[in-house]
Amino acid sequence: MEDQSAHADPLAPATVSEPVTPAVATAAPARKRPRPGERRVQILQTLAQMLEQPGAERITTAALAARLDVSEAALYRHFASKAQMFEGLIEFIESSVFTLVNQIAEREPSGAAQARRIVAVLLQFGEKNPGMTRVMVGDALVFEHERLAARMNQFFDRLESQLRQSLRAAADESGSATPTVDANAIASALVAFAVGRLHRYARSDFRRSPTELLEPALQRLAA
Repeated sequence: MEDQSAHADPLAPATVSEPVTPAVATAAPARKRPRPGERRVQILQTLAQMLEQPGAERITTAALAARLDVSEAALYRHFASKAQMFEGLIEFIESSVFTLVNQIAEREPSGAAQARRIVAVLLQFGEKNPGMTRVMVGDALVFEHERLAARMNQFFDRLESQLRQSLRAAADESGSATPTVDANAIASALVAFAVGRLHRYARSDFRRSPTELLEPALQRLAA
């Protein structure tokens, strides 16, 4: 596939400490097969890594199986379809981002600061997970089942809803005569800004950072 979602290797299998066995003739042979559940994580991790490569908007199950050195049938023992694999990536995006969003909403008293930090963590997540960025902006979903794009749209709708809540509180605090209108307008602009930054990052083959000059831009958009 500090806060795990912002810095950890996406979808990396958990490291399990095992007792050290002395190097004797009777030592058990090393495991060659992944533990239960590890292969599923490995498939998603490899798919995300392949999406980081230029021109990787469409990845076939044959190419994914070849990268993993397994048969296509082996992939389908863990996922019913390629769409289900992408759903696994989207679930990771949703869980990672909204875990951070909820923490910001709970810990940051200022509504405007909440909004700025929410946009920042989204863009930081995209920067650290380039393959996931292609999923978020829809490039990786063009040839896939339409429900996947719909689910990503719901992700951004949910994000915008949280921004509206934060900004409505900020508008109330500032004494705005139209707090709901103000909050809706700024939340929409922030989501459009974030999506635009993620698109530029993907279209530049991840050369243009989505977080460059981020703080001054957010200060102007959500002061």
